[in-house]
Amino acid sequence: MTLGSIMTGHVVSVGMDDSLHKVKELFDQRGFHHLIVLEGGRLAGIISDRDLLRNLSPFIGSMGERKQDAATLERRAHQVMTRGVVTAPASMSIEDGGRLMLRRRISALLIVDERGVCTGIVTWRDLLRWALGREPAAEESRAA
Repeated sequence: MTLGSIMTGHVVSVGMDDSLHKVKELFDQRGFHHLIVLEGGRLAGIISDRDLLRNLSPFIGSMGERKQDAATLERRAHQVMTRGVVTAPASMSIEDGGRLMLRRRISALLIVDERGVCTGIVTWRDLLRWALGREPAAEESRAA
């Protein structure tokens, strides 16, 4: 079996200059854990929900929120994204994709076509579902 058979094909993206406010809204609305970052339509990076949390003030939305806490939402995607994204073709075996993720210590592998266009994403959850031999339930499916 290949990564293409377990990947999520609908990947949500943001632009390099989109604010963390927009990134946070997408994570909150969609309930997934990774966004790709595009620059001029090309893959430039990836942002995880953990990247977002590391770069936001923990006081946002609390009684103790200050102006400088809210200002962290104005940072830009390119300031917090991971560059040098690890990618793989959809034709790669699931086993090789899993090994690559373990070796590179990543939680998501972006699937790209021969032109370098991101066509999907495989996360550790996808690998676990495959290993357990079950299809993702409708309520478990996510956009990325």
